[in-house]
Parts: sequence; structure tokens; C-alpha cells
Amino acid sequence: MSRFLGAIRQLGYVVDDIEAAMTHWHEVMGVGPWFYNPKVPIEDYRYDGNSYEPHNSVALANSGFIQVELIQCRNDAPSMYRDFRQAGRLGLQHVAFWTQSYDEDLARMEAQGFAPKMSGKVGENGRFVYFDKEAHPGTVIELSEVMGPKGRMFDMIRAASEGWDGNDPVRPFPDLSAI
Repeated sequence: MSRFLGAIRQLGYVVDDIEAAMTHWHEVMGVGPWFYNPKVPIEDYRYDGNSYEPHNSVALANSGFIQVELIQCRNDAPSMYRDFRQAGRLGLQHVAFWTQSYDEDLARMEAQGFAPKMSGKVGENGRFVYFDKEAHPGTVIELSEVMGPKGRMFDMIRAASEGWDGNDPVRPFPDLSAI
């Protein structure tokens, strides 16, 4: 358990081929089902204080309490994922803490010297921020708000993994406006 923000809830991996990565994770690791979005609808996206239009494909699945996120950049918009890849890295890029007290936890991290580097929003009450400090080369901390549809989607993904029989290993992301 982190002394900052509670338990780590997500491990985020940058990959070159998200389809192959999902196959590896469900066939070799037994993790799934995967909920795949070929273009994540990110609103209010900022990197180093500037606005961009990233095109990222994301797949999410749970292994017990921990959510695994696979991320593939599909354009060259500035992002910490792109920076990670340009540095010659693949693999674990971030650990995420989930919060229902986003503003308070963000202020606490900033008071400890963590500065926002990349941020945005996925659905209502689905803000996220990645901090500039690397825990070790390449790996950073994400703070992810999970109060609205994104939080309900995360609950649904975890529930789908419980007792998963291996069938239907890749599924579409749910429509966030409908949950």
C-alpha cells in the first residue's frame, strides 16, 4: 500500500502492437477479457501545458484487484507514452492510483513536489494526470479519478474478469455515455 494514495490499482504498459499484446496476455498470462478501444475519447488533453489531439488505442483487463492497461500511440501527438517509446522503451510506463478525491489528492502530490506533465479527461468525473517524476527510468505515477462513467466501467471490467472462462477474449469498450 502506498503511503501517498492507497493501493496501486493499474499497471500501464506501452506496446508496439496492441492486438499482439492482448493475445499474449490472454493466451500466455490468462488475463482477460480485454476491453479494447481503438481511439480513446480524451477531452481537455494537455501535455506540458499545451493542448493536443492524441490518438491512443487502449485495452483494459483485470488480474484480480490490479487492472492492466495496454497503450499504443497511433499518432505523433506529444505524450508521455510517445516519449517513453522514443527513448527506446516498451513495457511498464506507469502505475496508477485511483481516487474519488481528485482535487485533494492532486494538491497533496503537488505539495510533495510532483508536477503535472500530462492530463485530460475520459468521460464525466474521469480526470487523469501523469506526474513528471520518474519512479525509476521510464515509470511514472498517474492519478485517475474514478467517480463517473469511467469508474463504473472499471468496476464492470473487474467483474468480467472474475471467473472468466477464456471465451470472448477481446470486447469493445462500453459507451461511456450509456453507463
